[in-house]
Amino acid sequence: MGAMRTGSEPMTARSPLRLRCGLALWGLVWAVAGTVLFAAAGQPGWAIACAVLIAVTATDLIMVVRHMRQGPHYQPGRNVPPYDPVREPKRR
Repeated sequence: MGAMRTGSEPMTARSPLRLRCGLALWGLVWAVAGTVLFAAAGQPGWAIACAVLIAVTATDLIMVVRHMRQGPHYQPGRNVPPYDPVREPKRR
């Protein structure tokens, strides 16, 4: 069983989306630079690897921006008590 919910989580929780957005942008910049530099240096294998990394970081960035634009979602307040998970009866 996990820890009991105190009810203060929605008041103190912070979304990591802005940090993740910044890290994705940083990774995108470095992947683009790597692709360009490796292609200019005649290293097609590394250039392709960086291009794949561009696709991954761009996809992550798109998803992060999408989640940020969706805005905050419903969070129960302090007056909502924690609930126990549903337990199915044991079968014999």
